[in-house]
Amino acid sequence: MLGVRILTEGADAPDPLSAEGYLARGGYAALRKALDMAPADIVSEVKEAKLLGRGGAAYPAGSKWEQLLGISGAPKHIVCNADEGEPGTFKDRFIMERTPYRLIEGMTIAGLVFGSVTGYIYVRGEYRSVQRKLLAALGNARAAGLLGRGILGSGLDFDIAIVSGAGAYVCGENSALLNSTQGLAGRPRIKPPHLAEVGLFGKPTLVNNVESFANIPPIITMGGRAFLEAGHPESGGTKLVCLSGHVERPGVYEIPLGSVTLRDAVFDPALGGGIRGGRRLKFVHLGGQSGPIVPADRLDTPYSYADLRKAGLAVGSGAVVVMDETVQLLDYLAAVSRFFVRESCGKCTPCRDGNPAALGILRDLSRPGGGAPGALETLRSLSDVMTGASFCGLGRTATVALRSAWKAFPEEFERNADPPRRAASSRANA
Repeated sequence: MLGVRILTEGADAPDPLSAEGYLARGGYAALRKALDMAPADIVSEVKEAKLLGRGGAAYPAGSKWEQLLGISGAPKHIVCNADEGEPGTFKDRFIMERTPYRLIEGMTIAGLVFGSVTGYIYVRGEYRSVQRKLLAALGNARAAGLLGRGILGSGLDFDIAIVSGAGAYVCGENSALLNSTQGLAGRPRIKPPHLAEVGLFGKPTLVNNVESFANIPPIITMGGRAFLEAGHPESGGTKLVCLSGHVERPGVYEIPLGSVTLRDAVFDPALGGGIRGGRRLKFVHLGGQSGPIVPADRLDTPYSYADLRKAGLAVGSGAVVVMDETVQLLDYLAAVSRFFVRESCGKCTPCRDGNPAALGILRDLSRPGGGAPGALETLRSLSDVMTGASFCGLGRTATVALRSAWKAFPEEFERNADPPRRAASSRANA
């Protein structure tokens, strides 16, 4: 099953920026087919495929498309979230560099469905070289009649513009991304109204991730049913997984959803190849900085949205960061916390003040005798408040790694805690 290639097909082409090369490999067969389909039929295929959003939230793409199709108002905007600010995640970069026309074709099909004439790709500010490659691919597509007016000799008009992000992690959240695209502060919006109704420039808007758009052409060419059967009964297709950390073979791998366990991803010779240097695995950080810490004894869960969710885990952004036995857990969590301190937009108090406070406690607990009286109780209270009261997902998920690590490795939290408080903390954590 590891031989299944949907998204990585053609990624080893000698010139990924050649529009003619993409056409020669069967590119734009999906758009040609879609030109003869009704918009509702295209949306039905996406729904049947059970494509879950690949940006982290895992919202069903077909439902999102169906909602926008039923909303009146024009113009409707097509926006691709290519911010990819999640540490340990680089699969969208892989698509934009190695198979950019699959992304462009997917967005063009969306333009066809919703009668849109312009699409926007919001690219992470640090991805300067990626932006240059995308601009070259877009220019080549226009020259080949694949973008602009009268695409493929039809009556379809659609073009794509690149928007460069400003390096803010919070702009990975779709409403903050749209604000930034409009030249406003990149801060999340209050919802409702939802972006499908009031999105970019106040108009109905579709926002999908790079990997989500890249899956649209194979869904149309294969058909939704075949795409579903290539994956899990509740989430069709394959998933690009980003392996990094203390693993022998870091990189981007395409795996069929549900056919591979987390342990396979780390140790299979065709995937991660095991722990670097012959050391033992300590934990895997799954789905990005806002994802859970998974100890070695929980790695036999199949890698699918449904199976991981049942296990209290999550696919998230597709990151699989592997850490070996030499890693000091509290030091690692402090690094995660520093990231959220730096990236908080400051809009709400629980996130703005909670992250620095949590970081201070983690630093204290990492030193012998450093835990102040009641430090563990304070840390737990901070985490509860941040999770329940933060304005957006950044603050609400900033302590997911901490909470999951505490559950898996309680002794590392208690080692330097104030002694009279340890027993009570252990009982509360049980």
